[in-house]
Amino acid sequence: MNTPLRILHLEDSPRDAELIHSTLEAESLGCDVTHVKNREEFEKALEQDRFHIILSDYGLPHYDGFAALGYARAKQPHVPFILLSGTLGEEQAVDSLKNGATDYVLKQRLTRLVPAIRRAVVEAEGRAKRQDAEERVREQATLLDKAQDAIFVRDLQDRIVYWNQSAERVYGWTAAEVMGRNVSDLFSDETLPQLIAARQQAIECGEWLGELRQTTKHGKAVIVESRWTFVRDDHGQPKSILVINTDVTEKRHIEAQFLRTQRMETIGALAGGIAHDLNNMLSPIMLGVDLLQESQTNEDNRETLDLVRTSAQRGADMVKQILSFARGVSGDHSQLDLKHVINDMTRLAKDTFPRSICIENSIGSGLHPIRGNPTQLHQVLLNLCVNARDAMPNGGQLRIETESVVLKDFDTRWHRESVTGQYVRIVVSDTGHGIPPSIMEKLFEPFFTTKELGSGTGLGLSTVLGIVKHHGGFLDVQSETDQGTSFFVYLPAAVSIAQLAPGSEQPPIPMGHGEQILLVEDEAPLLEITRLTLEGFNYRVMIATDGAEAVRLYQKHLGDIQLVLTDMMMPVLDGPGTIRALEKIDPSVKIISVSGLGSAARGKISPTVRVNASLSKPYTTSQLLNTIRNVLESQMADAA
Repeated sequence: MNTPLRILHLEDSPRDAELIHSTLEAESLGCDVTHVKNREEFEKALEQDRFHIILSDYGLPHYDGFAALGYARAKQPHVPFILLSGTLGEEQAVDSLKNGATDYVLKQRLTRLVPAIRRAVVEAEGRAKRQDAEERVREQATLLDKAQDAIFVRDLQDRIVYWNQSAERVYGWTAAEVMGRNVSDLFSDETLPQLIAARQQAIECGEWLGELRQTTKHGKAVIVESRWTFVRDDHGQPKSILVINTDVTEKRHIEAQFLRTQRMETIGALAGGIAHDLNNMLSPIMLGVDLLQESQTNEDNRETLDLVRTSAQRGADMVKQILSFARGVSGDHSQLDLKHVINDMTRLAKDTFPRSICIENSIGSGLHPIRGNPTQLHQVLLNLCVNARDAMPNGGQLRIETESVVLKDFDTRWHRESVTGQYVRIVVSDTGHGIPPSIMEKLFEPFFTTKELGSGTGLGLSTVLGIVKHHGGFLDVQSETDQGTSFFVYLPAAVSIAQLAPGSEQPPIPMGHGEQILLVEDEAPLLEITRLTLEGFNYRVMIATDGAEAVRLYQKHLGDIQLVLTDMMMPVLDGPGTIRALEKIDPSVKIISVSGLGSAARGKISPTVRVNASLSKPYTTSQLLNTIRNVLESQMADAA
């Protein structure tokens, strides 16, 4: 020791005390001795100071060495205690050691004193170091138990030798259950080649980082980010592998949802571009049919034109459905009778599905109407029927049933709350291969599919769920392997059951009174057919193929143009920019906006741009001319 050895010496005999002090000095022990003569002084010294070693006479008046030993162990338990005596027998010596004495020395053999002191000090220092080390280990173990990561140590035979509390939380096994067990017994589903490569890299490079898929005690699949550190002993020899695993299962699920969201955003952007182009193509068809019908007297030709109009309108509705799914644009809802949708779907299935599939429908009597979008509900049935067809590659039976039902506290795993009320139920059932229970929970996840690559997108049932929820309804599914599947669609019955009179005549299309209209459109076919339509209904038309040209024409003919009909997506200067420029020229300008991406809110398409009305492509002749008439008449009313 670098500091003097502090010794507390209990001795009532001055002569013996001097003899012992002389012995210590003769051996150059380098010590600082505190001499006390009785119990009071001894106990006071232990209360006030710290010592490296205690020497005590065995026989004292009114106090003995065993009593001093007991008090010393209570106050300074780690300090070595050596008994000194001239009469200590063997039995008493053994008892002293049992009671906690470090050693004993006979006064007749003081040559043993200094070696005994030195040995006791060395052993005490060793014990202190071991205790410090053990305390550090306990502190480290406590810190490891506080860690959020699963931490364990595997020896070179892959046996578990340490397992923290977070490992218990992540995997479910307690430390007592795993200690000494082989890792392969716990994580039998770990990929063997990956583990071999990880172990080899840990040995060669000292560590390995990677991602593992494991199974907990209760069979739950988890994904962990795993970090292996190769541990060596004091001599540099391989000893064990420290494993730190972070549970990233939820993180990976969130990342997957984020990626699906990004894909949906991409589809939305793509759908918007497709919708714009398709609507620009469908608009001339619908306007052209209306123009041709005005000049047709042949009934067969008029029926053909009706078929063309119906097909174009179905295409336009499908475009809206694409936008509804991909961008959240909702279609218009109206009161409708589902039997027409069911019959249309049945005819389509019979015309297009394999003849090996028998298709039937059943429509219950007294069927309530609902409020919904017929195109969207047609899409629901189409998706369900196509899935049923694909589940019966060798043929079978497809049945579509619908009826009114009254539900009371009805529960289904696909709906969070119990349902009570009047509903219309559609059941699409097949006799196909059924749905395995293992994938039932994933049925409605976007992009989940069991079909081969190129045979399905995984968006069909997701679309069905979105449409049904938007209609205020819910779904249920029943399926058994090799016994077929039934999808149940529940839609709320309409409060009002009033029916529109079939075949009611449409009001006549209003004629113009020679008003001048500035038509702004960059699609040449649509520009031409719209111009012909407007001129055919007694309007004068001035045309522009982009926003910049429209601004120049309006400035040049200021006061002569009563209305501007402008597309919103154009080169050079788009619709909003054109409208702002026109308002600077004439704040009272009347504007109808036209969009191929779905209708904007009436009278307002952005916080900084206002219009008098909006049209959504493709529009019919009636929609176009009625909108124009309404804006012009409101202009005349304002002037009056």
